[in-house]
Amino acid sequence: MTRTITLSLDQFYRPQPGGIATYVRGLVRGLASLDDDSFRVLGVAPRGAIPDSVAALELTRVTTAPLGVLHRVWSRWPLGVPAQSDVVHATSLTGPFAGGRSGAVHSVALFDLLWRDEPASSTPRGIRFHERRLRLLKARGDVRLFCASPGLGSRLRAEGFAPERLHDVRLGVDDETVPADELAVAAALDARGVRGPFTLYVGTREPRKNLERLVAAHALARAENDALGPLVLVGPSGWGEVDVADAVVLGPVARPLLKGLYRDATVVAYVPRAEGWGLPPVEALAQGTRVVASSNTPSVTANDEVVRVDPLDVEDIAGGLLAALLVPTDEPARARRRASVTELTWRNVALDHLAGWR
Repeated sequence: MTRTITLSLDQFYRPQPGGIATYVRGLVRGLASLDDDSFRVLGVAPRGAIPDSVAALELTRVTTAPLGVLHRVWSRWPLGVPAQSDVVHATSLTGPFAGGRSGAVHSVALFDLLWRDEPASSTPRGIRFHERRLRLLKARGDVRLFCASPGLGSRLRAEGFAPERLHDVRLGVDDETVPADELAVAAALDARGVRGPFTLYVGTREPRKNLERLVAAHALARAENDALGPLVLVGPSGWGEVDVADAVVLGPVARPLLKGLYRDATVVAYVPRAEGWGLPPVEALAQGTRVVASSNTPSVTANDEVVRVDPLDVEDIAGGLLAALLVPTDEPARARRRASVTELTWRNVALDHLAGWR
């Protein structure tokens, strides 16, 4: 019998879909790559205009109530969840946490506890929402939690979550997008006055990402070695004000250009104060590029190809940037960096999830 796996797609309808949307896209692609006819994947989405990112997903969508309604009711009532669902997977803490056939498997993806680790990055309302959802899940012993960050499962066990409910899953870094060529990357940078080497940051511009310290550290390091070039920031503006001084802000860019920027950067720097997982460092490694990252960035805490720094110490960040310039950039070195993230494929992510749904 073919099992029906239903995923929530509500994150795509928010102003900043962020990393959760990347996770959902990758999971859908990973499941499709298995070419397994023992299951089919559906998506349950809010009513309204369909974002291009959702339209690109190759799965049947079940459209239901507006986003605001789902946000309020999914913790109590699985509105819109197809009755034939054998698996109902909430891709965020919004839900849904029920629905489907009798005996259906219910699970939720949990990426971090950042509302506790970095409360200033959220609002009081957001903190209350996440705490209520976590208490609900603790009480709902039938919901499995898929922990996408190293160490998260241990923290939940310490809070009283039963170990058998917790499943560690990987995240992926591979995709089929062809990077923009060097001429296209150079042209995009030249339009913003950047010529020659550059240091790259990718992510939202918000206080948690620690950009003010990165900007200060980059200025210190560049004064000692101009080979770092200017600091280029890629990504949308997030929650909260951030002073980026004289850094060059490109804002959001198309995926081919982003991969080309990763490839051509002198160094990729990512030094958040707190992080749930951290996609940009592993995306940079997948392009073979040198990386400086916070010592508390889970995605690279065990990766010896990364220069790790104290995110609260400007001088240490500056020292890390200078140390990265000494790391080889020949093809064998770039190949080692690429090899360090080869297991982070969306196919493996799909296999992790299927194991957790058994």
